[in-house]
Amino acid sequence: MAFVSGEFRLSERTACKLLGVERSSYRYEPRPDHNAELRDELVKLARQKPRYGYRRLHALLSRRGHEVNVKRVYRLYVEEGLMVRRKRRKRLVRDRAIEQRLTRANQEWAMDFIVDGLATGRIVRILSVVDAYTRECLALEADTSIGSGRVTRVLERLIGERGPPENVRSDNGPEFTSRRMLAWSEDWKIGLVHIQPGRPMQNGHVESFHGRLRDECLNASWFRTLNDVRCTLAAWREEYNCERPHSSLDYRTPQEFKLALEGSRAMARLPSPTTTIYPTETPVING
Repeated sequence: MAFVSGEFRLSERTACKLLGVERSSYRYEPRPDHNAELRDELVKLARQKPRYGYRRLHALLSRRGHEVNVKRVYRLYVEEGLMVRRKRRKRLVRDRAIEQRLTRANQEWAMDFIVDGLATGRIVRILSVVDAYTRECLALEADTSIGSGRVTRVLERLIGERGPPENVRSDNGPEFTSRRMLAWSEDWKIGLVHIQPGRPMQNGHVESFHGRLRDECLNASWFRTLNDVRCTLAAWREEYNCERPHSSLDYRTPQEFKLALEGSRAMARLPSPTTTIYPTETPVING
């Protein structure tokens, strides 16, 4: 093959040799991107949920019909620069205390407060209640001030919806250790589990939940009024329970995990099939 460059007529071989370019590189034609549709969908999801990570995004893609390996999702995730850097804190490693093994819903609820602010600078307190087994967010109560009376009313509302738990785990805040709270637990026969001071990870389920709440909702929102806070929390709670895959639940949502539990228990309550044994005919012996 020959081509004209200016007034010089050169062959492809000679031109590539003069330029120091391999002929295979000159003739190379890029292949079409077979991952274009998947890449676009991944980028779109990552921009909507920038804090999800590639494994959770892979779970969402699978729900939308993309049968793709998690390794391919990770490769595209890295190529598109979708990773968000997280600051890793230095932590002192201690032996964990032995905790009660949870086996069912409503066995233990965990609750705590998280604080945020309005655009005016006013502080907002948010009471979170989480089922430690199903990881459901049961309540997100927001106000400028929440006392022990408000806490007990929220718990009573949840008991009316779901039934009473065996225990409620919390820290040693005055709202959780007041006389009103202790009297309430005695009336309802519900155990109060107060963690040791300075050991927040003894209430690790709600602490982990607060990390997700802060990262995905509070830091990504700008609140002008208290009503904005309540509406945003209600929408995020619905998404967390019904749409957001949870890594500790095998990337199922808390709602899916709860329904699976109820289905398995319903099957266990069904009577087992019985086998009817018919008597055999007794042979007649002629004497």
